[in-house]
Amino acid sequence: MKKKLSLLMAFGLASGVVMAQNLKAKDVPATVKTAFAAKYPAAAKVTWEIEKGNYEANWGGKSGEDNAAVFTSAGNFVEIVNAIKISDLPKSVAPYIEAHYKGAKIKEAGKVTDATGKTFYEAEIKGSDLIFDGSGNFVKKD
Repeated sequence: MKKKLSLLMAFGLASGVVMAQNLKAKDVPATVKTAFAAKYPAAAKVTWEIEKGNYEANWGGKSGEDNAAVFTSAGNFVEIVNAIKISDLPKSVAPYIEAHYKGAKIKEAGKVTDATGKTFYEAEIKGSDLIFDGSGNFVKKD
């Protein structure tokens, strides 16, 4: 039983590395760093991750992750996620989560603005992000 549990834990950790991987700034393509600096020149103490083939810059706040801007490897802006208070999520989000994810607690919340200016909201529960449109309607689980 312990051997099976160890294998499951190792697999879980390995799959987590595939999903998001911390990077050193020197490992981020120059096109990405240039695009990021042009769009967010005031950003300081930036950390980098690669997630789903895109580059994510994190900065701000006590955790250093109040803002997360995502760029493609070609330096194209994808989206920015700004941390918000859970109470700032659209009012329909909490009832949706209660109805579809019994007992789940929202751990973090974010306001997402994509490259076209469209707004979405993220609610993190149980290690997954639930995505809602600007009106608070469920879109997908990410």
